[in-house]
Amino acid sequence: MIPLSVPNLKGNELKYVTKALEAEWVSTGGAYINQFEKDLAEYICAPAAVAVASGTAGLHLALLEAGVTAGDYVIAPTLTFIAAVNPIKYVGAAPLFMDCDDSLCLDVAKVEKFVATECVFANNVLTFRDKPIKAIMVVHVFGNLANMMALMAIARKYNLKVIEDATEALGTYAIVDGHKKFAGTIGDFGVFSFNGNKIITTGGGGMVVALDADKLKHIKYLSTQAKDDELNYIHNEIGYNYRMTNVQAAIGVGQLEQLEKFVAIKKNNYELYKELLKSVTEVELINFRTDIRPNYWFYSVQFAEGIDIGKFIQSLLHKGIGSRPIWGLIHKQAPYQSDYAFEIERADKYVTSIINIPCSSNLKSEEIQNVVTAIKEILANG
Repeated sequence: MIPLSVPNLKGNELKYVTKALEAEWVSTGGAYINQFEKDLAEYICAPAAVAVASGTAGLHLALLEAGVTAGDYVIAPTLTFIAAVNPIKYVGAAPLFMDCDDSLCLDVAKVEKFVATECVFANNVLTFRDKPIKAIMVVHVFGNLANMMALMAIARKYNLKVIEDATEALGTYAIVDGHKKFAGTIGDFGVFSFNGNKIITTGGGGMVVALDADKLKHIKYLSTQAKDDELNYIHNEIGYNYRMTNVQAAIGVGQLEQLEKFVAIKKNNYELYKELLKSVTEVELINFRTDIRPNYWFYSVQFAEGIDIGKFIQSLLHKGIGSRPIWGLIHKQAPYQSDYAFEIERADKYVTSIINIPCSSNLKSEEIQNVVTAIKEILANG
């Protein structure tokens, strides 16, 4: 079996986890949590970071800190994993769904059209149907980078907070004014995930960063049950049990040490796929933006019109190859069908024509050749 995406745990992970166990620091305190936060912040050129239980928890806390409350709106993509949108409902707000562009990320041009033609901006507040829009949730899909410079200009013009769901894009960056600007560090808040299929993993868990140091400090406070007096158990706000464990962080420290190696491997594998597939007219490997350094997390193949991708996925599975469709559009999911969606066009096309193919950082060249051979055989057999 050639799986879609599995962890690569061949570094110092076991060594560090063993040290955590020997020190008997296995829960939500311990030196590895502090080290993982420090190491990740340094890697993405952020002043600080807060480790949390999951990327979803991080998005929830970011929305709270962005001031999003019940009755507000948040602009969000429909082409994404549902965990990027569910936290909007956690805080009692509602999503305004937007289309994707050809990078599969949020279509910033349509966002601009929506706020200019469908909304009212008065007294520094953007409203839609008489309710305030507080924030934009942008997802960097499959390791690409959304058009953040244009998006930030819109956000600043209309007084909107920007929350970057960078859960798939750790290591992705653009060069801005001669400096690396990493995914997750451009908006007001950035959130990362270390789920088992991500480019680095802790088995679960996430990380939050923010432009405002005080807001990030408050996120840490909220993530640890909002303790004002740990000895006497005094809590002045509603807090959450959203902290990462020391064992998870120990894995994360070992994984982060290998991140640039993983990116290099995934880039080489992507280029090999591209070379092997270039003569196959029925499929196209989706490009990453050329003006960024992506992390090459997931590889997406788009099929020609008329090819049933559901059947194709099953045919690959019969050949021992893992693959998957991209997500069902969120505005069509049962909990979101009553929410507003603005001019969804490209997302409808991509959701029926794209699948993800094996992309693990321990994928071998002969396995890539086997995947491409299987794709060609299935196409040839109709």
